[in-house]
Amino acid sequence: MDSPNLVDAGSPVPADRAMPRLDGLAPTIRRNWPTLLVLAVVVAMAFLSVGSFSAVQEAAKAELRLSDVMLGTIQGVSAAVPLVLLSAPAGAAVDRVNRMHLLLGMSVIWTMGTLGTAFAGSAAMLFVARMLASIGIAGALTAAISIAADLCGQSERGRAMLILTLGKSAGQAAAFSATGALFGFFQIAGPSLGELSAWRASHVILAIAAAVLTLPLLMLREPARQETQIEGTRPPFGVVLRSLWARRSFILPLFAGGVAVAMADTAAAIWAAPVLGRAFNLTPDQFGGWMGAIMLVTGIVGAVTGGLAADWGQKRGRILFPAILAAGLSVPAALFPVMGSVTGFAVVLALFAFSGYVIGVIIAAVLAVTLPNEMRGLGIGIFLALAGLVAFGLAPPLVGWIATLLGGEAHLPAALALVATTVSAFSLVCFIIAARRPI
Repeated sequence: MDSPNLVDAGSPVPADRAMPRLDGLAPTIRRNWPTLLVLAVVVAMAFLSVGSFSAVQEAAKAELRLSDVMLGTIQGVSAAVPLVLLSAPAGAAVDRVNRMHLLLGMSVIWTMGTLGTAFAGSAAMLFVARMLASIGIAGALTAAISIAADLCGQSERGRAMLILTLGKSAGQAAAFSATGALFGFFQIAGPSLGELSAWRASHVILAIAAAVLTLPLLMLREPARQETQIEGTRPPFGVVLRSLWARRSFILPLFAGGVAVAMADTAAAIWAAPVLGRAFNLTPDQFGGWMGAIMLVTGIVGAVTGGLAADWGQKRGRILFPAILAAGLSVPAALFPVMGSVTGFAVVLALFAFSGYVIGVIIAAVLAVTLPNEMRGLGIGIFLALAGLVAFGLAPPLVGWIATLLGGEAHLPAALALVATTVSAFSLVCFIIAARRPI
């Protein structure tokens, strides 16, 4: 049976209301898996657009003559700006407008940013291009979580977030594997696609892929919204904000722990490739394949583990317990940059990535379960804004600054390990506190 959420592209959906269900059946993952699959692909492209530059940033650094601090600023602050400025407004929009249209608009912008990366002629132009490429996680992830929550019942929310996280892990894996493979191909082939260097040509191909793979959004229908608590379809913003603030005893430590995890994961994602290049003399085509495999496998295993654990914990009133265990694992695993061999680096990085995926699924499930529909988008948006400000705005340049204080670029592995272990330990404490507070 076809999914009730698939319609012809020419059937518009009013922005201010959801399409009514015609069959009277409650939404389930089994009935809505095609829509969830498309959402996962869109999330994958959003994270591919954000992470693609990390695999080839050493080549861009040499061509544009960038320092580590400049590189960290381009990678981090360019992502932080849209997250901080747009996440909360986009979250509020998710609660009020057609979410499918919002996703489509975001996809157009991050495709433009990926293409702009290929033609950036200066550090300033590269910063703007990377900022556009990062817009996807400012609004697309919020919209995808909100839609996924309306495509199933509460008891399936963990598994719905699992599917989106699989998309996220696929995108992060492709950011290394696909970008590394393209870089290796164009490096061997020499200047091509208008005499572009390998890292630039790779981003042209990725932009084309991003445009093609988000076209299925044109076929999706806005699902009916579930679980509204505040009277009226569009409650005043102040009412929603006060209702969200009333849950602060639980939300504040939850957000603090989640932001800390995002900070550690962001620092690892951005600086892992330079560590491999400087400490082990590996190039993107040499590490892109196995790095992508690590991201994909740990993403799948972590998403499945986190999704099932979230649903298990929800039934027993201990939904954060698996996140506490994963945060505890992430503390020693954050030492992956200072491993003495490539094998040790890969194994410990896999453990670190696994814990991050588990925690990410659980946090998404917690927000999808505990927040009513009319404040869900705003709550997720505020969380992403905080994560963007701290994780992207602070973590990447902080690693570069600490490496400089330790003695220079050769100390990058130690600086990355120091930042990752510190914030991982902080996240563990925050999740323990949140687990003791009423939801």
